[in-house]
Amino acid sequence: MVRAGNAVVLGASMAGLIAARVLSDVYDTVTVVDRDVLPDAAQPRRGVPQSRQLHVLLARGRQALDELFDGLSDELHRAGAPLVDLNGQVHWCNDGYPMRRSPSSLIGVGVSRPLLERTVRARVEKLANVRLCPPAEATDLLSTDDRRRITGVLVTPRDGAPYRLESDLVVDACGRASRTPAWLTALGYPAPAEQRVAVDVTYVTRNYERDPRHLDGLFGALTNAVPGRPRTGIVAAQEDDRFAVALSGVLGEQPPLDDEGYARFAESLGLPLISRLVREATPVGAPARMRYPASVRRRYERLRRFPLGYLVFGDALCGFNPVYGQGMTVAATEGLLLRTLLAGDRDRLWRRFFRGAGKLIDGPWSIAVGTDLRFPEVQGRRTVRVRLVNAYVHRLHAAARTDAVLGTAFLRVLNLVDPPHRLLRPAIVRRVLFGGAARTARGPRSGADPGT
Repeated sequence: MVRAGNAVVLGASMAGLIAARVLSDVYDTVTVVDRDVLPDAAQPRRGVPQSRQLHVLLARGRQALDELFDGLSDELHRAGAPLVDLNGQVHWCNDGYPMRRSPSSLIGVGVSRPLLERTVRARVEKLANVRLCPPAEATDLLSTDDRRRITGVLVTPRDGAPYRLESDLVVDACGRASRTPAWLTALGYPAPAEQRVAVDVTYVTRNYERDPRHLDGLFGALTNAVPGRPRTGIVAAQEDDRFAVALSGVLGEQPPLDDEGYARFAESLGLPLISRLVREATPVGAPARMRYPASVRRRYERLRRFPLGYLVFGDALCGFNPVYGQGMTVAATEGLLLRTLLAGDRDRLWRRFFRGAGKLIDGPWSIAVGTDLRFPEVQGRRTVRVRLVNAYVHRLHAAARTDAVLGTAFLRVLNLVDPPHRLLRPAIVRRVLFGGAARTARGPRSGADPGT
């Protein structure tokens, strides 16, 4: 692979670290600029306010990160993070229907955001051609006189005078704080169109000592929000023998921070496994609250003009409702896409990357937005397709009470292993509409892959 000059990544969160890893194979030097002092230990930091919240690394995200960082799952497991069969070792209750469990190949890793980010950052720091910049902020873009190409960024340190950082490629991985739309406008380019779906999610995470008595000895539990009860509860086993419990509400529902209020909110979910854990387990630390007003997708793939030498990555492209846990997985798959594109012709890289990333985003965006649109209070266009798919998935959940094949099929889509249209294959549709309960009454094939 031909190496090519210098690259700069804006942001040292997960998306920025993934981008830096990919660029290190191609560029002579990679400089990562971040506003924070990056901690040596696995601990939350100011620049990642969501780091105190429960994070879920979907099965596809774990696979993608293992491709980018060889052996990462095993390293996290050695650090105490459990590897979890997401079908066989988790209690799922979807739309009020408990899903029949079955052994599967969908393996997740129960890891806190600080441990995951610190482990990945340690890998990046070991790369000889990558430099993590001291606390500083990119305050402007540098460009050629005709503004057709970005040539670097103006960097303002926390303590010190601004300086110019020249580069052949700049990648914006600043998440929701991205300034790219404003920077583009200042350079005479159109800003991307935005799609916003206001969900007004408030979620509160608290950690508890893990005891095998809880969750019947399994590693997690989830019950989702439904119209009329816009509340979600998620439990995930993590390192240090802890359970992380995240209770969330949409459309203004807010889990309380006090012990009794938090427990009552858990009881309102209708899944005693979660409420008993909250009532009985020993809490570790204080609860942490965060609000997420809207999912935002910036349609860079629709732009006809864009400066050379510049890309936008991760949540700066699309920020998803965090309840669905899609952000890190999508960023990891964007990393694999970028690696493939850099190995070939790099002419008009921005166009090919944005189009490819748009296709990667389409599936998880349709899952998140389509599900949010079940709530009448959420503003958005409800096409006939959206209504039919939501009705169909509700019926799938009902059938998955007894049909483990349907549960696995749903989880493969939820974990971004399969695209959403895989749920509409004739074999799955027949089970949903006609055969699920009757077939499994005779005994399902344990752990059967719905693709077989």
